[in-house]
Amino acid sequence: MSAPVVLVSTDVKSLDGFDWHAAVSVYLDALVQGSGAIPLLLPSLGPAIDLDAVLDRVDGVLLTGSRSNVNPTLYGGVALDKDGPFDSRRDATTLPLIRRAVERDIPLFAICRGLQEVNVAFGGTLVSEVQELEGRRDHRAPVADDQDARFALAHHVEVIPGGRLAAVLGDAAIEVNSLHRQAIGRLAPGLAVEARADDGTIEAVSVEAASGFALATQWHPEYWVGSDAASSRLFAAFGEALRGAVHRRQAGRHAAE
Repeated sequence: MSAPVVLVSTDVKSLDGFDWHAAVSVYLDALVQGSGAIPLLLPSLGPAIDLDAVLDRVDGVLLTGSRSNVNPTLYGGVALDKDGPFDSRRDATTLPLIRRAVERDIPLFAICRGLQEVNVAFGGTLVSEVQELEGRRDHRAPVADDQDARFALAHHVEVIPGGRLAAVLGDAAIEVNSLHRQAIGRLAPGLAVEARADDGTIEAVSVEAASGFALATQWHPEYWVGSDAASSRLFAAFGEALRGAVHRRQAGRHAAE
């Protein structure tokens, strides 16, 4: 069986007078190491891309985290400079990609901004600055130059018993890192809560209509995939779902010949 190919979302960055479509290497490394997959970057070109033509050629989708936030105008809010930066070209690409991947039962793994995109794609809302809400912890990354310190495990989350995440990790609480300002406000119809932080913040969701792997985490399992058991199990489960997708795609090709 050939290695699965995973479509990876990209951010649009301006550098030296050009726009670059890029993904942080730690996500790509985690796919290779943790899922046994080949990453394929999807440029954020919005409706210029025929999503079905791309999805015909891949076995899964990974939505990465980002320093940018989902634009509040996409869920009925107001885009204030303090709540940025925003990346409208990524939004225009990932939101329809999410809906189409779920419709086609293509394995989907969404991380941090990716979780927020999943919620907005299906009609939910976000809180732009979760740390400003009464009773909530500060979920932002610690100020540090060292990435290990920024991505250090910071708090525990309670996994919902009997859910899809629990099927991968078990029901026990796990320790996660925390590097976000946005968080889920109103949960979108059709999403199920899979984990919460002790302050009530939704930390993981699944897509109820998806027959296979369709999970999103607010934390960053990609960073510790080589050393943290929960992170490793998440990417391994994604890899298992990807190999199932490869098998189905190859079987369909042989049936058509």
